[in-house]
Amino acid sequence: MLKRVRRRVQEDGPTAELEAFLASQGYIQLRVIGTAVCGLHRFSFTTGLVVGLNFEGYERRYCYEHAADALAALAAWDGQEHPGGPWIKCKGAGIDLMNPSFVE
Repeated sequence: MLKRVRRRVQEDGPTAELEAFLASQGYIQLRVIGTAVCGLHRFSFTTGLVVGLNFEGYERRYCYEHAADALAALAAWDGQEHPGGPWIKCKGAGIDLMNPSFVE
C-alpha cells in the first residue's frame, strides 16, 4: 500500500511547516535556489550558507568567516557551481573541500 506524502517544498519556497521548523533551529534568510531550500545558520566560529535543508538535516554547507559575506553570497548565488565570496570550507556527507581560491 502506498502512503501519500505531503510536499514539504512548494514551487515558491518551503512550506510554512518547514519554514517554522527551520526558524526554530536558528536558520534565517531562507530561499529556494533551483530545487534546494537554502539559508544561513550561525555555527561556533563561522556563518554557514546551508544547502538542501529539510526536516532531517541538510546536504552541505559553505562556511564563511563573516555573516555579511554569507548573506551576500546567498543573495547572488544561482545554485550552479559554488557560491561566490570568501567561503572557507564546504562540508557535508562525504564532502570536505577547501575553497580553491585559498589553496596554493
